[in-house]
Amino acid sequence: ERLWIVDGTLIPVRDRSVGASSRNYRFSANVQVIVDADTRLVVASARPAPGNKADAHVWRESGLPAAAAGTTVIADGAYLGTGLVVPHRRRAGCPLLRGQEEDNAEHRRVRARVEHTFARMKNWKI
Repeated sequence: ERLWIVDGTLIPVRDRSVGASSRNYRFSANVQVIVDADTRLVVASARPAPGNKADAHVWRESGLPAAAAGTTVIADGAYLGTGLVVPHRRRAGCPLLRGQEEDNAEHRRVRARVEHTFARMKNWKI
């Protein structure tokens, strides 16, 4: 069984038709990328969306859900309600159970791979 990791990253752009002023106060584009958990290779990338769009919204509009059909895809908490595997959330006044904390720790370990991929892409100016 394949395991993919999805995340969005903001890429600074000068083209005002692609980008929008985002939370980092620059014109940027939100790019969704799927990375294979084993090889850390980029499996798919979506067309850029304006940087002020939420990751879950861009995911739904990107066409990547069709590409990821039949594959387990994990994401961060920004993708609630998309059908992807996201970490457990703590409810008000109710701590996480030990099993949920362990699940979240494993989730963070696996998801770090997509963050490392983004760091390489941005540092090498790919």
